[in-house]
Order: sequence, then structure tokens, then C-alpha cells
Amino acid sequence: MEKSRLVTWEIQDSIGIMTIDNPPQNRLTEAVFVDPESFHRWIADDALKGIIVTGKGRHFSAGADLDRLRSIAADKSLLMTSIHEGKEFLADFEALPVPTIAAIEGACFGGGLEIALACHLRICSTNALLAFPEANHAIMPGMGGTVRLPGLIGHGKALEMILAGDIVNAPRALEIGLIDHVSPPKEALKFSIALMKKMVARRHVEVIRSIVRALNNSRTMTVQQAMVEETKMFCRLAMKAHE
Repeated sequence: MEKSRLVTWEIQDSIGIMTIDNPPQNRLTEAVFVDPESFHRWIADDALKGIIVTGKGRHFSAGADLDRLRSIAADKSLLMTSIHEGKEFLADFEALPVPTIAAIEGACFGGGLEIALACHLRICSTNALLAFPEANHAIMPGMGGTVRLPGLIGHGKALEMILAGDIVNAPRALEIGLIDHVSPPKEALKFSIALMKKMVARRHVEVIRSIVRALNNSRTMTVQQAMVEETKMFCRLAMKAHE
């Protein structure tokens, strides 16, 4: 197991487990919560088939450390740089060519929820609570929350959730499409590992990565471009399968 900034990393059966490790609430003291150099070294593993993000202990992450945020906000240049780098990191994470799952227990607030939104799938334990409470502190989500959330639950529900600062429990989150599955209490990680293994255990790495890239392309490219890239990847895999 390795640790970089607020995150520990380990590999289980070709699945990377990223654990936000700043108990008791796993507050985020930095927008880039893991050193990019360490992260890129971890994901460079050719055998890596997927990544699960979770939190140590009772909570996924209760969001930004507000005292630290206020300190950074005193310097506009530092604040802008920090947020820009944090957004770039989450964009890189979102674009990874392997499936990613957020395994959520307890509080998943603010920046923690923005990390979860950058994953392909979100699994919540029955005890999980999700929220963007920033408006209660006279700020707003700043790490892509206002961009990613509407795509999942629609603009109206996103507006209501963010402006009202509503706390959403796991059943309601599943109902509105914010999450994908609900696990028994304290079993979000166990459920996520089982789901990840179901998706990737018997698949060749190149097949996994081609499928994920194609799905990512559907979000970032025009339909025509995504279709062209899908054809290229299909043909490459088909030719290898018949060699």
C-alpha cells in the first residue's frame, strides 16, 4: 500500500483501490487530493483493469476543509490556480480508459460528491448521505459539480439540490439517478469490488480499455467522431481475435 497526500492506493486482483484517508470525515485540504506524479505512476500499470474510490472509516468525504479554503481564498491567484488544477485532475480521472466506481459510505458532501460524480458508477450504502452544502456557506460547487450533476439528474433537480443544499439519502439518490446501486450497510466497498470483478475479471485489458474509451468518446466527441473511433477500435480488436 502507498500513500500520496490524502489518498492511499493498493491493488486487489488488478483493481486499484483509492482510499481518501483523512479521518474522521476525510475532509479535502487540497483541491488535488493526490499527487499527480504518484497517480500517473499508479495508473500506468498495464494490468490495471479498474479503479474504486472510497473513504476510510465512516465517511466517503465531507468535502472541503473550509478553514483551509478560506485561507487560500485570501489570495485570488492561489485560489484560481488551486481550483483550476483540481478541475484538471478530475477531468483526467474522468477520462481514464478503465471503469471507475465510487464506493460511498456516510457523508459524501461538496468536493467529495464532485469526486464521486467524476466516476462512471456510484454505489451507496444505505447509510450514505449526499449533498452540495456550499450555498449554505455563501459559495457554490467549484470542482465541476454544476456541470456534471445536471447530466445525471436533470437541470431542475440539480438546481434545487444545489441551491437548497438538500441532503439526499441513498434511496432518493437511486430514485433520481444520482447513484447506480444501493448496498447493505457498511458494504459499499464489498459491493463495488464484486461489481467491478463482474465487469472486468474475465476480460482482456485491451477490450476493457477500448470499451471505456468508446463510451468516454460518446461524451466528449461529436457523434460522427465517436462512431469513427468506435470502428477503429472494433476492427483492431476483431483482427487480434482472429490472428
